[in-house]
Amino acid sequence: MEVLPLRKDVAVEETWNLQDLLENDADFEPALAQFVEDAVKFESTYKGSITDAHKVIEVLTAFEALQVGIIPLGTYASLNIQADRTDDVAQMRAAKFSTAIGKISSSIAFVNSELLALDETILEQAAALSPLYKRYITQLLKQKPHQLHPEVEKTLAALRSTFDAPYEIYNTTKLVDMHFGEFEANGKNHPLSYVLFENDWELESDPTIRRAAFNAFSNKLREYQHTTAKVYNTHIQQEKTIADLRGFDTVIDFLLFDQDVDRSLYNRQIDLITKELAPHMRRYAKLVQKAHGLDKMTFADLKIALDPSYDPKLTMAEAKDYVEKSLAVMGKDYEEMIERAFNERWIDYAPNKGKSTGAFCSSPYGSHPYILMSWNERMNEVFTLIHELGHAGHFVNAHAHQSYLNNRPSLYFIEAPSTMNEMLLANYLLTHNDDKRFKRWVISNIVSKTYYHNFVTHLLEAAYQRKVYELVDAGESVNATVLNQLKRTVLEDFWGDTVHISEGAELTWMRQPHYYMGLYPYTYSAGLTISTQVSQRILKEGSQAVDEWLKVLQAGGTKSPVELAQMAGVDVTTDQPLRETIAYIGHLIDELERLTAEIEV
Repeated sequence: MEVLPLRKDVAVEETWNLQDLLENDADFEPALAQFVEDAVKFESTYKGSITDAHKVIEVLTAFEALQVGIIPLGTYASLNIQADRTDDVAQMRAAKFSTAIGKISSSIAFVNSELLALDETILEQAAALSPLYKRYITQLLKQKPHQLHPEVEKTLAALRSTFDAPYEIYNTTKLVDMHFGEFEANGKNHPLSYVLFENDWELESDPTIRRAAFNAFSNKLREYQHTTAKVYNTHIQQEKTIADLRGFDTVIDFLLFDQDVDRSLYNRQIDLITKELAPHMRRYAKLVQKAHGLDKMTFADLKIALDPSYDPKLTMAEAKDYVEKSLAVMGKDYEEMIERAFNERWIDYAPNKGKSTGAFCSSPYGSHPYILMSWNERMNEVFTLIHELGHAGHFVNAHAHQSYLNNRPSLYFIEAPSTMNEMLLANYLLTHNDDKRFKRWVISNIVSKTYYHNFVTHLLEAAYQRKVYELVDAGESVNATVLNQLKRTVLEDFWGDTVHISEGAELTWMRQPHYYMGLYPYTYSAGLTISTQVSQRILKEGSQAVDEWLKVLQAGGTKSPVELAQMAGVDVTTDQPLRETIAYIGHLIDELERLTAEIEV
């Protein structure tokens, strides 16, 4: 395994084309300065003028246009830094945008304050005049009890970049300052980095190399644990302060408010999965342990393939073929979107030094989506690729049918379209090859990638995160010792005595940027619960279920997550979809046990 190349040395065809956002770097600063000027002009033009329904519509139209206009610049600054955090020019560009967006946000903060100061009948008249803004106005009225004095709102908006600082410090520490060097195993030195560990060494079939990599990786994290904990504590105390200012009883209530979800849905995902999925996943861990002949199953062994001798490498061209065949069921328009994604360089998949870990899809309104990942030539990354294309397909559909203010659904629903695509890939693979070993390989990837990642990794992050916020709501602070203990407790409770929680496992709280994004981790299992149910409908009902799902994607943010799920035939207000999904995971593990017994005869 080679040391990661510098960004300038990777093949351009393996990177995204950011010129679709901004033709030349030199255009960035003049355009940004113009938007700051436009925002100041917007404030001087409209502040104090919103007195009737017609003016409400006029101001909202200009308000929306201003925000849409700046999206390409913000996306350009963000994606450049995500591709290489060691790039000094990209660092400075992102910093300049962050400063400017604080000024812009401050200038336009008066809009919501003045709208909420109006008599509600005026807002109702405005919603009737322009149904386009009905959802925005309805959601705005819900915020009224938590709205602060206009000058306070303006100040908070001006401090936006300051509030984002913990997240930026976390990423800089992780991707710029941490140097992992090499580790020794079997008498040889091996290169190590965040990307190499998460994309390769964590999946390595040789236990000596894998566990040595885990130890070396954990030792480097430990060197930064106190700084990272301090940064994280700053972030959560900041959230607590704002929750208190806005009159919420707890941080969790504050963070769920924007998701349009009540506490029962949040707690159900964590409590039910922790209790009822654990026995199934312990069976899976024992199956992997037996397949690899391990004396004991450790935390460092949980990501390895069930069948280490049957894990064929895949080219990106082969991955594209799997993706296209799996998603053909979604119809012609969706197929054309997938073709564009590959042909027009929407996907940045070359591993390089300084690149953000994991994967994401950025979907700027008015442009096409951009996907970041680091291709490792394994089937697990085909699931990652199709997952991110699910986000892309969601927002291509939403943007085509909704205005900017209506395009984005609740965070609770955001992972349903992405995990849906993983399920469609699974459906395709399982119905197009009857070879027992291939079937076992596919099912093990579904369990270890789709369900393990979303229903175990992110779910246990959510359980840990809830414990952190409970401490904060009780007036406590956290440090590395507290966070390590909380994480270890969550892991031990879930895995019991089936998996030895290795020294260093408690530090996995340091690896996840989602903790800086509100209550994000639990939404993965929420989305996958919905997509599991809908994918089974598509298998049974075909085009009718697909058409209903496409209408859900096109609805964007015009409905609550409960309503979106209902449109797709899933009632998330009950335990049934989640219990059925857990039962389905149990069925998959039953199949793995059966196939393994038959193959080994």
